[in-house]
Amino acid sequence: MQEQPIVRLGDRRYRVERKWARLPEGQSFGFVSDVAVDSRGRVYAGQRCDPPVHVWDREGTYIGSWGDGQVLDVHGMSACAEDRIFVTDRAAHQVLVFDPQGRRLMALGARHEPRFQAPFNAPTGVALAPDGEIYVADGYGNSMVHRFSAEGALKRSWGRPGSGPGEFSTPHALWIDQRDRVLVLDRENDRVQIFDRDGDYLDEWRGLFRPMGIYGDARGMIFVSDQVPRISMFDPDGELVGRCQGAVNGAHGLWGDAAGNLYLSELPPEQITRLALIA
Repeated sequence: MQEQPIVRLGDRRYRVERKWARLPEGQSFGFVSDVAVDSRGRVYAGQRCDPPVHVWDREGTYIGSWGDGQVLDVHGMSACAEDRIFVTDRAAHQVLVFDPQGRRLMALGARHEPRFQAPFNAPTGVALAPDGEIYVADGYGNSMVHRFSAEGALKRSWGRPGSGPGEFSTPHALWIDQRDRVLVLDRENDRVQIFDRDGDYLDEWRGLFRPMGIYGDARGMIFVSDQVPRISMFDPDGELVGRCQGAVNGAHGLWGDAAGNLYLSELPPEQITRLALIA
């Protein structure tokens, strides 16, 4: 058995488990764009080909796939506390919501109708607030963040192209943290911008190179992947408390589970890597 690397982030050590997720014989991954984990520990990986979503249990046993004919181009994913799975369908200009079995529950945006300075124009990421509100990074055609009610009604939008406070150059992913702040990865500006829930600018964190994925754990720690490639861990005040390589060529997306493990959707060669927490 090949020796597995060990990495450290702050006070935690992880075993790097390459190609953790196995597909049935005869199947192979496409571009694995993002990953999310639900409350039961089921791991969902979104890829930019059919089938769009693969699912495994917490032990890595393959459960199945779904989304054929419903999702054109997975870019970002998120799972809420009620185990609804949110998918940004970049090429179709929508955010789609599914149950764990792949039954569609809701859609935001008009399919195949890109809208300049309005939802959506090649959206990139989606995040859920504890009260059910939905936040979407509208990152390739627009430079905006959109705030929706839990029922899908647009409440507010902010952002424009640029490099100043509240301006974006490819808002790529986002997260709602335990302080009720909206953390937005402003990829081409090499930073995390921080806003309140109304979109008012609060702060920014630097020291990143084209950040791609973001996740916050139960302790309030924020994990960010970038294109060095590496994973950085920040405390809630934005202090950098740990860094590791972790990914081979860069994690386009990342998520964690209740046990403290991290899952990385790897850039080619396509795979899911698990950083298994060492007790």
